[in-house]
Amino acid sequence: MNRLLIKIIALLLWTSFYTIAAEAQVADSTIIRLMQEKHIPTLGLGFIDSGKVVLSKVYGELKTGVPAPANTVFNVASVTKTVTAMVTLCLVNSGKWDLDEPICHYWTDPDVAADPRSKRLNTRHILTHQTGFPNWRWMKPSKKLAFEFEPGLKFQYSGEGMEYLRHALEKKFNRSLQQLADSLIFGPLHMNDTHFVWEDAMLDHFAVAHNSKGEAMEIIKNSEPSAADQLKTTVTDYSRFLIWVMNGANLSKALYRQMTSPLSKIKDNKFIGLGWAVYPDLGGELGLSHSGIDPGVNTIVFVLPKSRRALLIFTNSDNGPQIYTDLVKRFLKEQGNAIINTEMNN
Repeated sequence: MNRLLIKIIALLLWTSFYTIAAEAQVADSTIIRLMQEKHIPTLGLGFIDSGKVVLSKVYGELKTGVPAPANTVFNVASVTKTVTAMVTLCLVNSGKWDLDEPICHYWTDPDVAADPRSKRLNTRHILTHQTGFPNWRWMKPSKKLAFEFEPGLKFQYSGEGMEYLRHALEKKFNRSLQQLADSLIFGPLHMNDTHFVWEDAMLDHFAVAHNSKGEAMEIIKNSEPSAADQLKTTVTDYSRFLIWVMNGANLSKALYRQMTSPLSKIKDNKFIGLGWAVYPDLGGELGLSHSGIDPGVNTIVFVLPKSRRALLIFTNSDNGPQIYTDLVKRFLKEQGNAIINTEMNN
């Protein structure tokens, strides 16, 4: 190869590198501007393309004058349910748990013990959010858990269902949800900064929740795992989890197909599979997603298994959703537009 050709190749490589770097700077400046406009203190952003992490970054500050580090820990709110679902499916895949076996064989909530529908409730009902339960019992006047319809009849989102499942799993295996997740997912995937319960070691790099005015809120230091909420994780750890999911999560093809199938309708072009929301048609590609909302916290994740892309957005603000549309369209392109159209037009 002559020297002139070498110089041309080197120049092209440098130009390409410079262009990518310049584009990254523009993207960063746009993201920071959006955060400032929407009063979002901290943003965790991860993008996976062709099965590899191409962006893993935390923007903003933990508090005034303290930049948020790469290992910032976020409460991901109801995105917690994706981990609980995958723990359960791992147990199903290994033959240790049955999707259709009545949950009452292992645990029954005292509030519904006298209701015959409790004898028919199973894990499939729970993972597809067809339990018949409200989201949370404390939202009802009685403050007690009760069936509102026959399990399996229709979709109705329920954190109570996931907690019901946790009690049953912990009862059968005599291990906490944290211990089950550690052995099945967190340990094998080296998700060392992911925990269902609060640990004081997180305090100096935890993204504290903020209300819409930008005011910091009290940290919830839960000592008991929740199957539905309050998982603490980092962009790096959860990106590993998303790659594992898009690669099949070591599940059988039949079980993975069930997980990603539109089993119960949420709205037009959006269904629920086993633990994941399913968009069956995003321009010829299937998509999975889950979102999370707590006071002062908004998170959302997407997985596109066919093209092996994924996007995660973690925010510690009530204003978090105000930044979603720009980021989803920017990173997921055609499929992102289809997702936004689905959410906006129904």
